[in-house]
Amino acid sequence: MAGSGRLTTHVLDTMHGKPARGMRLDLLYVHGDHNHHIAESFTNADGRVDQPLLEGEQFDKGVFEIQFHVGQYFERLGVALETPFLDVVPIRFSISDESHYHVPLLVSPFAYSTYRGS
Repeated sequence: MAGSGRLTTHVLDTMHGKPARGMRLDLLYVHGDHNHHIAESFTNADGRVDQPLLEGEQFDKGVFEIQFHVGQYFERLGVALETPFLDVVPIRFSISDESHYHVPLLVSPFAYSTYRGS
């Protein structure tokens, strides 16, 4: 289903009150009991990836998962935690039509939230 659909993301570091620059993320296509790795990307200074994670010929219906490497991000910033809590945050979601799917992540070392944005 090639068309106008696209998938984007945005990560906000709620501990520091700013976009999460340089966070690694992986996009997976979930197929039954296994996953297919589609892409690896890093957030820019605005906490976004430079190109949509999916668009055009790559965009399709199905179940996907974005894995946000938040533990690595906070460690790189020098956040010293006596007991680290979050490592990789997986957000699994379904794409069911050709529209813009925006999956933002608001994250601190101890909590996160997401929603379907626009």
